[in-house]
Amino acid sequence: MDLLAHQGGWDEIMLVLVPIVVIAGLVKLVQRRAERTLADDGAERQSSTLSTDAPNDPNFPTRSS
Repeated sequence: MDLLAHQGGWDEIMLVLVPIVVIAGLVKLVQRRAERTLADDGAERQSSTLSTDAPNDPNFPTRSS
């Protein structure tokens, strides 16, 4: 129990700051993953909208040509 005795205040500060730092790090990690996922979904949606354009290949003409 000598380790948990009052050490001039730094031990109480660590008991508060360590969980705050851990939680802040986890929040930052989750935000980074969410932003990456949204960016990937946005790129996927953009590429899928481009695939609905009419083909430009002369070997495969469309009905309008």
